[in-house]
Amino acid sequence: MKRSLMVAGAALFMAAGGLVGGTALWPTAAPVVAAGEVDSLETASFAVEGMWCALCPLTVKKAIERVEGVREVVVDYQSQSATVTFDPALTDDAAIAAASTDAGYPAARRG
Repeated sequence: MKRSLMVAGAALFMAAGGLVGGTALWPTAAPVVAAGEVDSLETASFAVEGMWCALCPLTVKKAIERVEGVREVVVDYQSQSATVTFDPALTDDAAIAAASTDAGYPAARRG
């Protein structure tokens, strides 16, 4: 009994330390970008329709992240938009917009 309490306490302490210290216990991997590839990446903003709840931006983000060549997606609920960084050699605006549209949130590239 004492041992299981000690183990649980230690696990809780380690988890709290990770949260308080501002670092995660298991760091997330950053996207792998080859040298020279940064210059070839493009960033585009998309107007996204139909987001009405807190989970909608997450759904849009996950759908767009599945498109091959997409490196980063930032969805803004307030402005009803998504900013996407992608490799134009692997994908284009139409594929990114289609991914969001297929998930139920029609999207179109802004100007």
